[in-house]
Amino acid sequence: MATKTVQSGSEVRNRKTSEKDKSPEKKKTEPVTSGSDGEEEENGRQPDDPIHVAQDSLLSHTSGFSNYRGFLNLCIVLLAMSSSRLVLENLIKYGILVDPIYFIKLFIEDPYSLPSGLLGMSINIFILLQFGNEILVSKDKISEQLSYALTVINCSVIATFPVIVITLVRPNPVGGFISLGMYTIGFMKIISYSVTNKWCRHALRETKADKKKEVKKDRRKKKSSKRSLEKNASEDEKTTESKDADTITKENGAMVQQLKQEDLVHYPCNLNIKDLYYFMLAPTLVYQLNFPRTKRIRKRFLLRRIIEMIFLIQLSLGLIQQWIVPLITNAMKPFSDMDIFRMIERILKLAVPNHLIWLMFFYFYFHSFLNIMGELLRFADREFYQDWWNSETVGYFWQNWNIPVYRWCKRHVYKPMLRRGFSKFQANVMVFFLSAVGHEYLVSVPLHMFRLWAFMGMLMQVPLAFFVSAFLKHHYGNMAVWMSLIIGQPIAVLMYVHDYYILTYGS
Repeated sequence: MATKTVQSGSEVRNRKTSEKDKSPEKKKTEPVTSGSDGEEEENGRQPDDPIHVAQDSLLSHTSGFSNYRGFLNLCIVLLAMSSSRLVLENLIKYGILVDPIYFIKLFIEDPYSLPSGLLGMSINIFILLQFGNEILVSKDKISEQLSYALTVINCSVIATFPVIVITLVRPNPVGGFISLGMYTIGFMKIISYSVTNKWCRHALRETKADKKKEVKKDRRKKKSSKRSLEKNASEDEKTTESKDADTITKENGAMVQQLKQEDLVHYPCNLNIKDLYYFMLAPTLVYQLNFPRTKRIRKRFLLRRIIEMIFLIQLSLGLIQQWIVPLITNAMKPFSDMDIFRMIERILKLAVPNHLIWLMFFYFYFHSFLNIMGELLRFADREFYQDWWNSETVGYFWQNWNIPVYRWCKRHVYKPMLRRGFSKFQANVMVFFLSAVGHEYLVSVPLHMFRLWAFMGMLMQVPLAFFVSAFLKHHYGNMAVWMSLIIGQPIAVLMYVHDYYILTYGS
């Protein structure tokens, strides 16, 4: 204990010196006062207790404040209240119009209201014809030029055959739309299947030609033996296969079944019925030889998606019966009389339910249905959409709301045009033009009329995209994208329904 309390003389002197150095500073900075005033000064406060400081109002852009969550909640409350008012107004005016078995009765009473079973099954003919074409050209039974001509003829018949059948049979527009959708998807998949196999075929021929050149060169120089050539070729194949397998594993993580080297499919081993129909049923429009696969089917995930799809389909049909049909019926006279103000009022009134049903369609098709197909087929790439709702440009929206179509257009339209010397602007315009043709094809044929409203609506996206990109930035651009979706769709819907009503029932 004594050793702990003993301090050396040098330490004591150093402490006294430091205290002396500090004491003058205290005398300079802390003037001596008496009473309460001295206590306030010691606490750093002024005698008038000031509360005002220089600062901006929170709603000023210079304040740096950005937490407006309360206003977002207010908007949600107001939206809920206004929607409730519309629901009550609809129920008071029309009563309950929802009939859950209406569509079932419609299909039973009129068999042509169903999508034609023969028309849907007939697409297998064109799929098998293309498969036979690929088999023949892979075995050099026919030339590349003849194979290309047969593919063009096959795709042309796929595009025109359902039009002829629907025009002659005249089924219900809903059934015609579903049938045309099946043929449109088959058309795009067959093109991707043919083009991808052509790339693989050319690559295989180039590889064989390069090997022949190497063999001739090696024989001429007599520097290597046949065994060493085979060894080098096998090592190259193993290296490329391992790279492909690693890429698939890294892209998809633990959920993907890691493909072994011997499991990778190479051309022409992919030309079989099982591989073809897996691609035809898979939720993608772009063909490749080795798709990423999950290890198992998640039953709970699959059950949730099935329940979601059934519920949203029934809810959409109920909203169409209760909300959309009365609004469209009441909008016919203003459109016939060209009453501008009443037309605008009907468009705005239809905008909310139409957009709500469009959002439900997006969810049950791109999320629920495509995930159901992906889960059943253990298809691991589930990127069917991205955050299109945050789109600040029109181009970003069209690139991210329908990823399968975007990938197909980019791979088979956009990039080939760039390789042929076209500019990016020309390639983008061509993509929008083909999309406009597709939209008009899917709408005009089932309705048995040709009005170009969908075609013009899609082409108008090109100048709209330039305007939004040039003049509207950030959240203003996002609001412009939402306005084009909310207002543009009901205009097209009313125009088509009005023309269909006049064409079917007369003035």
